Amino acid sequence: MSDTATVDTRPVVIFGNLRSASLAWYCLLHDSPFTVAAFTVDAAYITTSHFEALPLVPFETLETYYPPSDYRLLIPMGYQRINGVRRSRYEQAKHRGYTFVNYVSSRASVWPDLVIGENVLIYEHAIIQPFARIGNNCIIRSGAHISHHCQIADHAFVAAEVAMGGDGFVGEQAFVGVGAVLRDQIRIAQRCFIGAGAVVVKDTDPDRVYVGNPARAVSKTALEAS
Repeated sequence: MSDTATVDTRPVVIFGNLRSASLAWYCLLHDSPFTVAAFTVDAAYITTSHFEALPLVPFETLETYYPPSDYRLLIPMGYQRINGVRRSRYEQAKHRGYTFVNYVSSRASVWPDLVIGENVLIYEHAIIQPFARIGNNCIIRSGAHISHHCQIADHAFVAAEVAMGGDGFVGEQAFVGVGAVLRDQIRIAQRCFIGAGAVVVKDTDPDRVYVGNPARAVSKTALEAS
């Protein structure tokens, strides 16, 4: 009897027909073992039958074309509505029986025992140090530095060139903008929006927007900012 692990070769359907979907498709095509079969998006946003020369079908009836028994999903959407749209489509697809692939760039620096969830994208030159943990449905953009013992909760988005000190925490559905700096042991609350270049030296409150150096809360909510 062979002890070789079974490899799941089911093709992938990517959610989206905008630039984030195009980027994910390109990365899977050139830097992964996965085959992309098609794209899917809400019917209201379909204006053509193809995207990147592949079929584009309505998400509402995805099972008709690409059933969960034969295909997997990747949802690389951005942080719209403080990551709420990506969370909603992820949870809908999961309820409908779909499973998800992860994309970890071969150019990212990660350790073999890295613990990540599902529907996670980690782009090139991101650094994930030992003992860090990444939840479900997260996006880690290029050049982000996730230090040792950090935790990224479900549905979060860490933008390019973010620097997290050790033992930090990014809460569920939070967004950390381009080039932000998080001091060690900082806790970013759920659904929090950290602006580009912000320097966070204190724990944050849920649903708030923080900008500046040192970062301070502004009057608008995170939902308004995203």
